[in-house]
Amino acid sequence: KNELDASIMDGKSKAAGAVAGVTRVKNPILLARGIMELSEHVMMTGRGAEKFATEIGVELVDPHYFYTDARWEGLQKAIARERVEMDHTSMTPAPVYKDGKFGTVGCVALDKNGNIAAGTSTGGMTNKRFGRIGDAPIIGAGTYADNLVCGVSATGWGEFFIRNVVAYDIAAQIQYKGSSMADAARETIHKKVAEMGGDGGVIAIDTQGNIVMEFNTEGMYRASIDIQGKKTIAIYKNP
Repeated sequence: KNELDASIMDGKSKAAGAVAGVTRVKNPILLARGIMELSEHVMMTGRGAEKFATEIGVELVDPHYFYTDARWEGLQKAIARERVEMDHTSMTPAPVYKDGKFGTVGCVALDKNGNIAAGTSTGGMTNKRFGRIGDAPIIGAGTYADNLVCGVSATGWGEFFIRNVVAYDIAAQIQYKGSSMADAARETIHKKVAEMGGDGGVIAIDTQGNIVMEFNTEGMYRASIDIQGKKTIAIYKNP
């Protein structure tokens, strides 16, 4: 079944909310915001999170709402590859086979008062283990915002983003090392994550409205609008 994760962070107050492993919450990011604003907690999971959703009026749906033929077919292909691997070895467990797609949606924003916010929502990794949680709901890994530095939202192979605390690592390089946001993102994504075997990318915005969209994969669906109103829409790397 589909398990959904999301998180959100307010760069002004450092308040944050996250939800993981829910199967019936129509818009997990709304529940993450509810956790941030209406509870004393940061992260809630599973049935407890869904119970809280009913208490604060966040809509629940039948799990079939999240089903699509394309994602189901991707799962079947991943399972088939996993079975082939298992047939060829009895000594070690097969690796997790993804279907080559990430379902993360992230957003970072700077308002006219200098406040930064970041949010990330995902359906997780295809063919993951039951109960597995990735980086999207983990503050500092998949999402981070600080009015004094920047806001970051990540997408990719979550295990590597968790181990490298990617979103916070970029902010820390800027704050403590004096790196530019672009250099910090390249250092984290192309060196720290890539050298460990991970792939993915980040979108980020700083206090001056500078925008960075860095990734080490062939492409990353992305769009932005800057302070001057210039719009950018892209998938693959720039020429």
